[in-house]
Amino acid sequence: MDKPLFPDNEDVRLAALRALNILDTQSEESLDRVTRLAKYLFDVPIALISLIDEDRQWFKSCIGLDVKETPRDISFCGHAILDDDPLVIGDACNDPRFADNPLVLNVPNIRFYAGYPIKLSNGLCIGTLCIIDIKPREFSFDDTQALKDLALITQREISIMQLATRDELTNIPNRRGFILMAERYLDLCIRQQLRAIVIFIDLDSFKPINDKYGHAEGDRVLNLFASIISSSCRKSDLFGRFGGDEFVLLLAQVTLSECQLLISRIEDSACKLNESLADIATFSFSFGVAEFDPKQPSELEELLQIADADMYKNKAAKKAR
Repeated sequence: MDKPLFPDNEDVRLAALRALNILDTQSEESLDRVTRLAKYLFDVPIALISLIDEDRQWFKSCIGLDVKETPRDISFCGHAILDDDPLVIGDACNDPRFADNPLVLNVPNIRFYAGYPIKLSNGLCIGTLCIIDIKPREFSFDDTQALKDLALITQREISIMQLATRDELTNIPNRRGFILMAERYLDLCIRQQLRAIVIFIDLDSFKPINDKYGHAEGDRVLNLFASIISSSCRKSDLFGRFGGDEFVLLLAQVTLSECQLLISRIEDSACKLNESLADIATFSFSFGVAEFDPKQPSELEELLQIADADMYKNKAAKKAR
């Protein structure tokens, strides 16, 4: 049995998959409709939308199987994401890559497999739409085109879901996306007894930029600042744009002094940003923090309110100076 290789861009691919925040979530009718249609069109017992996580394939939509995931190292879909073209196995028993695969020798006794890669708008492949049969079969050119059409519908639906949790301007999580991830993050902090800090950031004097130089320049500033936050944070940190000129960060396993170091890095980068803003008033921001204690956990909304209030206090003090 050949174990599937890892794509060259595996780290980026996994980050993009997890940023969707759809792993281990409830089924979506729009995606279940695709697998139902695939089962009907191709007259197969199994149709799946399979997302390839680090060490498993997890089924966002599943018809014909009683499990929600299987190991990645025995998955057919792990092979399918390595190519732009569909992977079609007419008879797995005659294919040396899969003949002794546990999924062939045991339930679900795969003989036929066809999987079409599912890609995000940035070209990263996160999984497949696949159909499976327990008997060998042929797969024509027209069949391949029909499977591709269903895969493109799947990609569109996932893109819609992605837009619902990402800010279209800066391509970082929006308010909804941040809250969805942050609530899970705080649950993890409680289980692991990790302290965390929420940082609420508001840009100073942003409205005059829009008023004097137009919204295009304002959008450019927001994009650049989002990039600064992204490059300044650790891979484990969460951040998002709450709307307008407000940004929020959630950091785990950090002290207040370490938090201040991060703020200093962002401030240093923001100072460099000023060099590219010809004739625009000095770009700066105000921030507030709220600490999360896993022994006496606060709700995310309460933490946001505390950090927001602290930010306004600091902004007022800055104006007074």
